[in-house]
Amino acid sequence: MDIKRPQLDEAVRRGLLSDSQATQLWAFLSEQGQNTPSFRMTHILYYLGGMIAIGAMTLFMNLGWESFGGGGLLVISLLYAVAGLGLTEHLLKARHLPIPAGITATFVVVLTPLAVYGLQVMMGWWADGRVYRDYHVFIDWRWLMMELATLAVAALMLWRYRLAFLVMPVAVTLWYMSMDLVPYLFGYNQVDWATRQFVSLWFGLLMTLLAFWVDVRTRHATQDFPFWLYLFGVLTFWGALSSMNSDSEWSKLGYCAINLLMIGIGALLSRRVFAVFGGLGVAAYLGHLAATVFKDSLLFPLALTAIGLGVVYVGILWQRHEARITARLRASLPAVLSEMLANRD
Repeated sequence: MDIKRPQLDEAVRRGLLSDSQATQLWAFLSEQGQNTPSFRMTHILYYLGGMIAIGAMTLFMNLGWESFGGGGLLVISLLYAVAGLGLTEHLLKARHLPIPAGITATFVVVLTPLAVYGLQVMMGWWADGRVYRDYHVFIDWRWLMMELATLAVAALMLWRYRLAFLVMPVAVTLWYMSMDLVPYLFGYNQVDWATRQFVSLWFGLLMTLLAFWVDVRTRHATQDFPFWLYLFGVLTFWGALSSMNSDSEWSKLGYCAINLLMIGIGALLSRRVFAVFGGLGVAAYLGHLAATVFKDSLLFPLALTAIGLGVVYVGILWQRHEARITARLRASLPAVLSEMLANRD
């Protein structure tokens, strides 16, 4: 529940709180919000600076760094990692700033692929044809060792620091693995587009289920640990599903039904990512109907308008009886899931 200061002022006017109580409560909520990611200038600067630093050692790495050789890249990565760990300890323990500490800890994790690449080049274990900057551009099964090492380091850092932003490189790496595993499992010459779609679809679904498991396990935590797993899991699943093509209208209707189900799951779990991608999928299906199936129909826009207004009316009924419906639905859910949803209210 997002509480604004005008709501507390209204509570004072209604006699529910005294003016001093409202002031003290607002001061408490503001203090608590300092360590919760939000769209405020301080946090924008945190994440902007952090993403610039992370991008410098990942996406924006240029070929000039190859001149250091494998050993040089390994040493540079380790020195940066030590500095990042030192900053994390200082920000977390001396300054009590978990958000920038999470960013510097994540910086340490994203150095892992560069360090592994440098070690492989130094030991002569890296075949020609790819350089480090290609890691974020091209699909290649040879990146798997770097990805597995990144997951291991991220798990170690999460065990040590328990900072939610550390899940971001885990989600990104799993997304990369969903693409790099295909040529490893099936071989370059045996991989077609349909196989890539199939693997990405199931990998995305498994990542989403992993996010749900993390969501349940961390239901009492103040940080949102599963956010990045949900984001990249749903992105991978929905992207693969939406890229599949079929001439069957029943298959397209099934696609719409899956997207409607995603919107329902988003409402149930209070996860906007499901609703956003589900809404895009429903819009794409309606666009297909308008452009192909009913392109010359005069009644289709009228019918669609009536359906839209009907959905609005259902929303009005839901709002009117929301407390009773929610109580009944949650009573039918497992206790753990019901408790998790109650913590979101």
